[in-house]
Amino acid sequence: MGRWAIAVHGGAGVDPNLPQQRQEEAKQLLTRCLNLGISALRSNLPAIDVVELVVRELESDPLFNSGRGSALTEKGTVEMEASIMDGPKRRCGAVSGLTTVKNPISVARLVMEKSPHSYLAFSGAEEFARQQGVELVQNDYFITEENVGMLKLAKETNSILFDYRVPLETCSAGAAAAMDSTLKMNGLPISVYAPETVGCVAVDSEGRCAAATSTGGLMNKMTGRIGDSPLIGAGTYACDLCGISCTGEGEAIIRGTLARDVAAVMEYKGLGLLEAVDFVIKERLDEGKAGLIAVSRNGEVTCRFNSNGMFRGCATEDGFMEVGIWD
Repeated sequence: MGRWAIAVHGGAGVDPNLPQQRQEEAKQLLTRCLNLGISALRSNLPAIDVVELVVRELESDPLFNSGRGSALTEKGTVEMEASIMDGPKRRCGAVSGLTTVKNPISVARLVMEKSPHSYLAFSGAEEFARQQGVELVQNDYFITEENVGMLKLAKETNSILFDYRVPLETCSAGAAAAMDSTLKMNGLPISVYAPETVGCVAVDSEGRCAAATSTGGLMNKMTGRIGDSPLIGAGTYACDLCGISCTGEGEAIIRGTLARDVAAVMEYKGLGLLEAVDFVIKERLDEGKAGLIAVSRNGEVTCRFNSNGMFRGCATEDGFMEVGIWD
C-alpha cells in the first residue's frame, strides 16, 4: 500500500489587489474541496473518482471560472470545456463547447467510459450528454451578474479580462486600458488575462494517479475558442508515474505540452516529481504565465507557478495540508 495525496487549483494569475474578502472566500472553497477529496481517499475511493468528485464541487460554485460562473464569450454566452485522465491505462475523455451541461467534467468521464472516442465537442458533445442522461440546465444558469458586467468592461476596452472576480466597482475602463499590452498571447498584446480554470489531481493508496481540469475559458473570448484544459497532454495528463492539471495562459500551455512534459522528463530524464515540475515551469513556458498541480505514484504532491499567484491547496496522507494564493 502506498500513500495518497491530493491537490486542487482555482487558477493561476491573481489580481494583486483582489479584495481580502474574495481571498478568504477562495481559500474556504479550496479547503472545502480538499476536505471532500481527503474524505474520499480515506474511504479508498479510486483516484479517478476523487478528481471527478472534487471538480464537480468546483463547477457548482460560481467563485471560479468553471461550470456556474464561467467566463462569457464575446456573444455573452458560456462555452465550457473539461478533461479527465486515469493514469493506470492512460484512459482519457474530453469535451468542449458545452452550453447546457451542469457538470462538464462528468461528461468528459462519460466520453472516456461510454464512447469509442476520447474527445467530443459542441453539438456532438451536447447530444452525447443528452443521450447519457446527465443533468442539463439553461445557459443562463452559468451566467452571473458580475460576469455580465465584466464582459461589458472587456468590450469597452477591447480586451480579454484578467480577474473577473474583482468587484466591478473597483474596476474602470481607464484602469483596464492602462494595463494594455502588459501580456501577450501567441505574440499578440492583450490587456489582461482570465485564467481561473479549476482542477484536481490525486493519487490513491494503490498508487493510481488521476487528473481532471474544467474551465469556461477566457472572458470575451472568440466563439469557438478551445484552450488547453480539454487537451490531453497540454492542460491535463495522468499516467502510471504522475497526474498533472494546468492553469494559466492556455496558448502557452498548449505550445509547451506542459502536463505531458512533466511525465516525460520523469520518464526519460529520471527526475523526481518536484524536479520535473520545476524544470517544466522554468523551461517550457517561454514567456507564458501558468501554473500546475501534480502528484506522483509515491504520494508526493506539489504546486508550482510563474505567475503572481495561484489559487491552490494540497494535502497528503501524513497529515500535511496547505491552502494558499501567493508565493
